[in-house]
Amino acid sequence: MADTAQSIDVEVPDPWSLPLEGLDVSKAEIFQQNKQGEYFRRLRKEAPVHYCPESAVGAYWSVTKYNDIIAVDSNHKVFSSVPSIVIGDPSDDFQPPMFIAMDPPIHDIQRKAAQPAVAPSQLSELEDLIRQRVCNILDDLPVNEEFNWVDRVSIELTTQMLATLFDYPFEDRHKLPFWSDVATTSDAVGVAGVDMEWRMQHLNECLASFTELWHQRAAQPRKFDFISLLAHDPQTKDMVNNPVELLGNLMLLIVGGNDTTRNSISGGVYFLNKFPDQYDKLKADPSLIPNMVSEIIRYQTPLAHMRRIATEDTELGGQKIRKGDKVVMWYASGNRDEEAIERPDEFLIDRQNARRHVSFGFGIHRCMGNRVAEMQLRILWEEILNRFEKVEVVGEPERVLSNFVLGYTHLPVVLHPKAN
Repeated sequence: MADTAQSIDVEVPDPWSLPLEGLDVSKAEIFQQNKQGEYFRRLRKEAPVHYCPESAVGAYWSVTKYNDIIAVDSNHKVFSSVPSIVIGDPSDDFQPPMFIAMDPPIHDIQRKAAQPAVAPSQLSELEDLIRQRVCNILDDLPVNEEFNWVDRVSIELTTQMLATLFDYPFEDRHKLPFWSDVATTSDAVGVAGVDMEWRMQHLNECLASFTELWHQRAAQPRKFDFISLLAHDPQTKDMVNNPVELLGNLMLLIVGGNDTTRNSISGGVYFLNKFPDQYDKLKADPSLIPNMVSEIIRYQTPLAHMRRIATEDTELGGQKIRKGDKVVMWYASGNRDEEAIERPDEFLIDRQNARRHVSFGFGIHRCMGNRVAEMQLRILWEEILNRFEKVEVVGEPERVLSNFVLGYTHLPVVLHPKAN
């Protein structure tokens, strides 16, 4: 993995011991040590719309309550996604345009071009392929001995899925999660000491690889992979002539197809072990799997935040936000908001209205691949239950160093096969 896997031994203080004014939740070590819960609990209680005047990522507003997050996310006229959706700005000022960090009408045009790759009509065609790949991965795993679930299952399955969505050469598929990690590793997400030249070198390799693919697809009949769709759409076919914009959208699609699903695959195993009564409930009633998938995505919240910039003076939660201010929607907090979600800190696989989480965002920027992610998780758990009595977690996970990607680098497990 890229530098997001680094471990830093920094003590994270108790948020209740700190002055509320200037409380800074952008520090990546808070999330790596899984201590964000109390920070957000305090903000929701005492300052749901909170201003931090000074931090490593500059001044910013934190929006921590479910309904306030929806209000910001669904108002793209007042809260703009341009120029970036992560809390910080990289020190090298390299912020390639991508449609998630655009406003209408350009956002709508580019998103519409890529959308058919993950449309409902495509999902039914993908389902058999995903199941076949899930079965191959699970059947290749060792039983009754410890291994890293992140590497052997989470990364491998999402990598194979990414290769399918891009129709990327299967033998080179492992480049995709590497490039995803490179794209999400920067000082903009709280990771200090990143070699930005090294980062740029690998992103240029990614661009060169996909530019070659683009020209091949443009010369072939249109298919339903991301590159072919963009290369054939009249509105996006010239994107290849703007390398920075092409790289930006590649980063978006690779990260979007990688991090969210990968870390929910790991998170689900971890949560079922933390809440063993829920694992028993699942084994007793596998029809709960689709609902459990939504609960996994809520409880994990794979992307902790999205940022916006206020386009005009406005008011939110009784606070006056000025034009140009940075506004950060903390999805990781909205999904634990006691006023919107009953018993939010419990993992309940039969939770009512489980899809009412904010992990996929709201409004025009709602994750376009959400149904693919849900389908991958559903199929995985169907096949796990077919094969294994239990996926046992045998140690605490190691987490990613980032204030953006809530993820895992290591999750030690032992598989216990079903008795024949």
